[in-house]
Amino acid sequence: MAEAVAELLERAARRGAPLEELRALRLALQAVPPAALRARLSDDHLGALFGLLSVNDREQVSTCVSILERLLQALDPLYVIQNLKEELQKGLFHPDDSVKILTISQIGRIVENSDAVREILNSPELLRQIINCIGGEKIAVAKEAIKSLSRIAQTQEGLEALFVSSLLSDLKNVMATNDVVRYRVYELIVEISSVSADSLSYCANSGLISDLIGELTGDDVLVRATCIEMVTSLAHTPHGRQYLAQQGVIDKISNIIIGAESDPFSSFYLPGFVKFFGNLAVVDSPQQICERYPIFMEKVFEMAESHDPTMIGVAVDTLGILGSTVEGKQVLQKTRSRFQNLLNKIGHQAKNAPTELRLRCLDAISSLLYLPPEQQTEDLLRMTESWFTSLSSQPLELFRSISTQPFPDLHCGALRVFTAIANQPWAQKLMLNSPGFVEYVVDRSVEPDKASKDAKYELVKALVNSKTIAEIFGNQNYLRLRAYLREGPYYAKAVSTTAVEGAE
Repeated sequence: MAEAVAELLERAARRGAPLEELRALRLALQAVPPAALRARLSDDHLGALFGLLSVNDREQVSTCVSILERLLQALDPLYVIQNLKEELQKGLFHPDDSVKILTISQIGRIVENSDAVREILNSPELLRQIINCIGGEKIAVAKEAIKSLSRIAQTQEGLEALFVSSLLSDLKNVMATNDVVRYRVYELIVEISSVSADSLSYCANSGLISDLIGELTGDDVLVRATCIEMVTSLAHTPHGRQYLAQQGVIDKISNIIIGAESDPFSSFYLPGFVKFFGNLAVVDSPQQICERYPIFMEKVFEMAESHDPTMIGVAVDTLGILGSTVEGKQVLQKTRSRFQNLLNKIGHQAKNAPTELRLRCLDAISSLLYLPPEQQTEDLLRMTESWFTSLSSQPLELFRSISTQPFPDLHCGALRVFTAIANQPWAQKLMLNSPGFVEYVVDRSVEPDKASKDAKYELVKALVNSKTIAEIFGNQNYLRLRAYLREGPYYAKAVSTTAVEGAE
């Protein structure tokens, strides 16, 4: 088969292959391993195939793209950039999107290679064309261009090339294409800034982060909603948070939330602004954030107490994020009866709301109630128990009824609530005293699909791994759980059948 490939490649290189031969070459390539292809290839073969992309015949272009994809994957990225630089540049200009995707994906391979990426850094025209690809209509091409430029910027030389040269003007020019492209460039800038404090410094000096923040705090409510997501990404890193604090951005976001009370269009951007503070509280200090920006907690409670399902969903998600840490739980506990009343509403929503909101409530409840074994002090255990009892008059039965409904997502969501409290002694006592609960836990027949079996297995594992389970559940029940764990999530008893002579 390798000989047949070599012959077809030679024909293509000599005189340009007709479509039938190109189809035959595409088919033959699938049967030849990359190492064997590498030995048969020459620059003439590849140059001829790239040359065949210039015709106005979609099927021929498509066939050549398939062939080149296979051949180029067999070559070292350094070889590709050193010998096919001109072809790559032409490919990025090509009117057919499949050729652009082929070319930009090769750029993606090259930038991952520490030797090959230097060749790109020495090719400003190629870099310029990659930047222009961000402005292309095809989202797949734009995303690959962003990914490649982000990778290039992970070196000092890359940062210099993008931000301390004429390429910065190209980046700003491509931003002017339209709103969508402008946000793509912001996305790139945030990605680069997140790598290190040094990267952030280059991006800040370019003026592009200031532009993003200017749009975030401007008057266009739809632009605000888009920009806050990128600023939230920037806040995921310590140097990003420090920059935002130094520039007064966090204070500005807090002030916009305060002013949202009188803004009839605040529902467009308020969810994103609240999520920003929720994420900030988790990666920083929940107590410090909530004390410094009291409007955040007030707004979360207002949204959760409202009748707007969208706002309730965002508030529930935020409470789940905030309550995922012990410090966050303690902040919520300080609000006392207000949070207890809110838990009752969340429990009601988990039972009666539309499915998507029910799932979000179940996930938030799991996050709020979970306590790692090393943090299970008497006070914290009393707190999670009181929170659980605030959810409903019969909370264990509430989640058990949800777990028996024929909706896999809800079923698994309820099992995750049980798993969250499974290592806490008060919850184990409730489970033991609930008629039929232990039998339900070890009953495999109630789990219809893989996700449900996995969720049930996690519950059993959480129970078995608890230090108090044997004492509270008793030795017999503990051994049943141990057997379930040992057998694995997908165990099924073998059923023997006896054939009877004469039976149909």
